Amino acid sequence: MATVADLVAKMRRNPKGVNFADLCKVCDYYFGEPRQSGSSHRIYQTPWQGNPRVNIQNDKGKAKAYQVRQVLKAIDKLEA
Repeated sequence: MATVADLVAKMRRNPKGVNFADLCKVCDYYFGEPRQSGSSHRIYQTPWQGNPRVNIQNDKGKAKAYQVRQVLKAIDKLEA
């Protein structure tokens, strides 16, 4: 099983080929439990207002590439 650091590195190399479950694992690690997860979207609380927002959705088992890039941007901002 891949660690969160391995998953983030994989996401940075190829944001188009990320499994939705892996993206959820990364988001849960960095942002905690989603504040909404009952619909097709999972929305995570961030310590800042505005962008980058963390709002992801399942696209037939894969994550959408633009949402993966938004998550990476949010992780970078969180770690800065």
